[in-house]
Amino acid sequence: MSIQQHVTQVLDQLERRGRVRRPLVWFVQIGIFLLSGCAAFLLRFDYVVPPRELPHLLLALPVWLLVKSAVFRRARQDSGWWSFISIFDVAQLAVVNGAASVLSAIPILLAAGSAFPRSVYVMDFLLCFLATAGVRVLFRVLMESARGTRQIGTARRVILYGAGNAGVMLLRETRSSAKTLYQVCGFVDDDRGKLSHFIQGVPVWGTGAQLAALVKKHKIEEVLITIPSASGPQMTEILNHCHSAGVPYKTVPTLTELMKEQGIAKQIRNVAVEDLLGRTPVSLEEDRIRERACGRIVLVTGAGGSIGSELCRQLVRFQPRAIVGYDCSENALFQLDLEMREHFPGVPFHPEIGSIQNASRFAEVLQTYRPSLLYHAAAFKHVPLLEAHIVEAVENNVLATATVARLASEYGVEDFVMISTDKAVRPTSLLGATKRVAELIVNSFHSTSTKFVSVRFGNVLGSNGSVIPVFKKQIAAGGPVTVTHAGMHRYFMTIPEAVQLVLQASTMGRGGEIFVLDMGQPVKILDLARNLIILSGFRPDEDIKIAFSGLRPGEKLNEELTFADELTVPTTHEKINVYRGVAVQPEAIWSHLRTLQGHCKVRDVSRLILTLKEIVPEYNPSAHVLRRALPLRAEPAEPSSLIALAQNVGFSPQTAPVMDTIRPHLGPPE
Repeated sequence: MSIQQHVTQVLDQLERRGRVRRPLVWFVQIGIFLLSGCAAFLLRFDYVVPPRELPHLLLALPVWLLVKSAVFRRARQDSGWWSFISIFDVAQLAVVNGAASVLSAIPILLAAGSAFPRSVYVMDFLLCFLATAGVRVLFRVLMESARGTRQIGTARRVILYGAGNAGVMLLRETRSSAKTLYQVCGFVDDDRGKLSHFIQGVPVWGTGAQLAALVKKHKIEEVLITIPSASGPQMTEILNHCHSAGVPYKTVPTLTELMKEQGIAKQIRNVAVEDLLGRTPVSLEEDRIRERACGRIVLVTGAGGSIGSELCRQLVRFQPRAIVGYDCSENALFQLDLEMREHFPGVPFHPEIGSIQNASRFAEVLQTYRPSLLYHAAAFKHVPLLEAHIVEAVENNVLATATVARLASEYGVEDFVMISTDKAVRPTSLLGATKRVAELIVNSFHSTSTKFVSVRFGNVLGSNGSVIPVFKKQIAAGGPVTVTHAGMHRYFMTIPEAVQLVLQASTMGRGGEIFVLDMGQPVKILDLARNLIILSGFRPDEDIKIAFSGLRPGEKLNEELTFADELTVPTTHEKINVYRGVAVQPEAIWSHLRTLQGHCKVRDVSRLILTLKEIVPEYNPSAHVLRRALPLRAEPAEPSSLIALAQNVGFSPQTAPVMDTIRPHLGPPE
């Protein structure tokens, strides 16, 4: 057996025991204390201790041994992990050695006085410090060398994209772990000031633009992206460089993800489309949320949906007394119930099947549980589908919301939070129009004892019916990936981030506010499709084609988050703004609701559109809706309705073709 194999075997045994055994540590430290003292005398007297100084040496050795052992024990220097020694540990060793030297000098001075050579104190301190630190560093070097030997032939040759803190942290972990899958060969970094430098012995070879050539030259098998703070455009550029290199690539987590587990190497994962958004982690005022939710019963409508289910998951950590999940989807509620019972058994979860349109059923649930907080996430939300189901959109998103809000006030709910959408701003779809009316309904309750607020945000990645799952299915089928329009932009955030900000917003305001989440910069849907194709390992327009299908009914190219006439009010959270619109008169909004209810009963689509337009003057119905509202007939059924609709809708470019077909029925101008 070679010396290196023997060392490896010994270190393996020590490592399996978890820590270096304390008796071994004491033995090493005692040897260092004695040898450093002797060496200090030898250095002071040119390697020959005069006979007259031998009494001083014999006096000092037991003092150093006893005092230093006591100080090192008190400072717990016998219980550290030598294989993970850091600069902090070395600095701590310097302080401990200094304290031990000062304390041991006191009895020596009392016994020997000024006859004791003063330079020996300094030399003993320096030698003892260098030896105690050196033996620990040597142990770490041997451990990492032994592990590195075991990794040869099994670890993948990788290059780290990013020579910052995350890259250095990953490099250290790959060296210290016996089970690492990676052998770091070099860095690339777009900061040219780091080029040709070495980081812990590993060279910084070049920039991202040189990645493909470096991968080929050094036979790299994988690229690890170690820039968790990269912005969306930066991540897109990095992704393009990695794709050009032709090898697999992964990324390290953000600090938020890293805190969930120990070790950065354990959480290396594939690059996700969420990384391309470049959104910074949300910082929550958790104490305020906990104060609001702890010990209280929370009810979530639409609990089986993407936002509703995530609300249930995140509310658990604030220790509510119970969570009530209300949804009309039996299967979705069943799956959520299984998940909550398995992962969060400490908080009771009560699944309740029912529709928000059923007032008596919802009142029954409120009567049973008496919730203090209510998050209203239930809604019909698919834009093209609602354009073909006008009555159903109004019944569910408007009338049912009014019912939920009214009952919440009657049953003493303290806080009511409605989930709204950016499509409520200058709406061109039934979803946007109905959600804007719902915002006005919620605002009309501002004078009640219940605090009513709305939270408005854009699209969430991965939610039911969002573009990402659709694109992934199309890519899996070999394409084409269908994009409605080359110039379409949308705001995006992740489901957890949206829910975290909803929880934060629910602690703010006095009632009647519309909170708008900071959605960052809008994302071009065409770029999103291209990046998703690249992430799937294909080349856009070559392996997977991109086709343009045209705007669907109710869609517009760019979404907005606020009206021009709304007043901005700052909040205490950097990612939440609040907007106050024109005050809503409850009598007026409830008069409109009675009108809408009557039109829904007889399914009068034309009058429904007219009433929605009256409530939300900025609503610009799509051509598809106008065709349904005004079916072509030989004779117009109600010319007055057509005239009113023409006057209310106006002649936007979107509705002009339909107005051309309506105009002959309007008769000559008066």
